[in-house]
Parts: sequence; structure tokens; C-alpha cells
Amino acid sequence: MEYEKLNKLILKRLRENLPEHLSYHSVMHVKDVIDSVEKIAKSENVNDEDLLLLKTAALFHDTGFLFGSKNHEEKSCEIAEEYLSDYGYSESQTETIKGMIMATKIPQTPHNHLEQIVADADLDYLGRDDFFVIGDKLFEELSMFGIVNSERDWNLLQEKFLESHHYFTETAIKNRSQKKQDNLNIIKSKLKND
Repeated sequence: MEYEKLNKLILKRLRENLPEHLSYHSVMHVKDVIDSVEKIAKSENVNDEDLLLLKTAALFHDTGFLFGSKNHEEKSCEIAEEYLSDYGYSESQTETIKGMIMATKIPQTPHNHLEQIVADADLDYLGRDDFFVIGDKLFEELSMFGIVNSERDWNLLQEKFLESHHYFTETAIKNRSQKKQDNLNIIKSKLKND
């Protein structure tokens, strides 16, 4: 598997072709998810081959945004399929990667450990200190799509999302749940003071 070559190629394609109005679904987000996948995988004692598959899934998981936000996960799977066999990935590895990409679709329904890791990595920021910085980028993006129209709309959406979200891996539960709850409490107090 020639992951490094693929990584350079795909990040370049995203950098050059992702619509500029995507302030959240950006190259920075993709790199963040790759980084989170590595951290969670190491903590979950994942073997080297699976780690490469995880990083590949993280690399491709939002490439569908090159063609719009609607059903971008399915499109991301098609894009992954176009590339993977040329870079030394077997058919079964490609199927595993597609499963992981689909596990990032909201609401998340991962079916195995690797899918759980990618799902948790995709929403790792919910339980981090940079939650509000990253959240502002998503607010900007959703405002542009007309999904939210005010900061109050946004906070209500985040409250509902954080209350229904849960992490799957032991690592994310241990490392992110408390901070996620803290972030939710801040949102709740903002809503109370509106």
C-alpha cells in the first residue's frame, strides 16, 4: 500500500479543488482526522496494516465534497475506489476502507472496531479544547448553505447534536467524553442567557 504517495496526491487535489466556501470540510479537517485516527489507533493497539487502512479512510472520507455535500460519503467511496487498486490496495482492503468512510455518515453507525475508530476521529474535536474554534468554521459553512440562520439556531443544533452523540472506542470515551460534556454545558449556558 503506497499510502504516502496517495496522501500527497489526494491532499493536493483537495487543496486545489475543494470549494472555497467549505470553511469546515477543508484540508485542515482531513489532516485533523488523519491525526486523530493515528492517536486513537495507537491507544487501541491496532496493527500496522489496519493503521494504514484507517489513515487511508480518513484521507478519503470527505473527498466527496469535491462534487457537493449531498451523499458525499457515497461519492467519497467511489473516489477511493478509483485510486486504491493503482496504489497497491487489494479489493478486500478497499471494501474495508469504504465501510470506514460510510461509518462517518451522520448518524454514525459503525459496524466494527476500525469503523468505530474513524467515526470517533471524525468527531474528535467535540471533546477537545479547540471545539469552539472548529465549531465556528462549521457554523460559517452551515450558514452559507442556509442550514442555520443565527447563532441561537446554531447553539440549539449543537446542543441537540452533542446530546445525541456518543463515542464508540474506549480511548475516545476516556479522553473526550468529559470535555465534550463541558463544551455542552457552555452551550447550554449560552442558550439560557440568550
